[in-house]
Amino acid sequence: MSTSQQTDRRPPPLPPGQQLVAAGKWPLIGEREPAAGNQPWQLTLSGAGCQARFSLAELHEMKQTTLSVDIHCVTRWSKLAVEFTGVLLEDLIGHAPPAEGVEFVSFVAQSDRNHSTSLSLAEAMEQKTLIAHTCQGQPLPTEHGGPLRNIVPGKYFYKSVKWLKAIDFLTEDRLGFWEAESGYHNGADPWREERYMAPTIDRRTAARLIADRNFSGHDLRSLDASGRDLSGLSARGAALRNANFNETDLSGADLSAANMSNSHLRQTNLRSAQLVGTDLEGANLAGADLRGADLTDSSLIGSSFCQWDEQGKVVQGACIDATTILPRSLLEPLTPEQRDYVLAQLDESARSS
Repeated sequence: MSTSQQTDRRPPPLPPGQQLVAAGKWPLIGEREPAAGNQPWQLTLSGAGCQARFSLAELHEMKQTTLSVDIHCVTRWSKLAVEFTGVLLEDLIGHAPPAEGVEFVSFVAQSDRNHSTSLSLAEAMEQKTLIAHTCQGQPLPTEHGGPLRNIVPGKYFYKSVKWLKAIDFLTEDRLGFWEAESGYHNGADPWREERYMAPTIDRRTAARLIADRNFSGHDLRSLDASGRDLSGLSARGAALRNANFNETDLSGADLSAANMSNSHLRQTNLRSAQLVGTDLEGANLAGADLRGADLTDSSLIGSSFCQWDEQGKVVQGACIDATTILPRSLLEPLTPEQRDYVLAQLDESARSS
């Protein structure tokens, strides 16, 4: 007689690199309201022989489905078990089926920057994509995409566009706004950390810019400049998403208005650096030296200032003191643990000065 032992294969509660927002919080990302037009609101289905329009009232009359969805933002924050109600894409297509040969589906927003995103039709159905109008039993708030938003469980949330106005059926894929303009990964699987696509420049160009210490205005997504001396770097307005500056000397650097979302800044020397208006959403600043740095008007949603060991002891904490310009109002989007760490550093520095 043989026995078998089942192994618990349940995934961890969060994908790698994510952290929970505070209870009751839902960070605001991107635009706050739709572009003008599309009133009264309609959802248009088109392409591959399909042409249909549905009002909000007609959508409410269709079969309704409620899903509990874990939101994982590419800027490293997560909000678990959010209930959305609406019409499954599968059920919606039943009312207006496209012709055979459709391989992809594109979701288009009523936004000033013409946001859109795409999935293969098979994956969109498998992921139980929902055309949602309700969140937690209430109408979906405008700032979070109301009156209509497509919700794609199991993907980073940029695959769920706000203010959904159109669904296009395609025979070939069409990259959306974030994928085409910002280099976000088209797969968007949070468990594989599919945040960004390949770097935007070749190694020779990167080496020249590093030698010149002038990144201003350049798109250097996923640049690897770890462990280098880049003190005094000029990088105003540079696109440095997902760039690796771990253990780099950026003292005195001007990084004002740069997009450094999801950048790696562990143990980085940022003494007296200018980070005014810098997008640091999802950035890892654990162990960074921020003495004298100016973070006025920076965006810190999902950013990390410290890391802990298994016993809950801080093993890498950013160095913050009275010379760090970090208005406390900017700390609100941080997770409670990260906010408590930063506040403790600021308070200790105030007592010592």
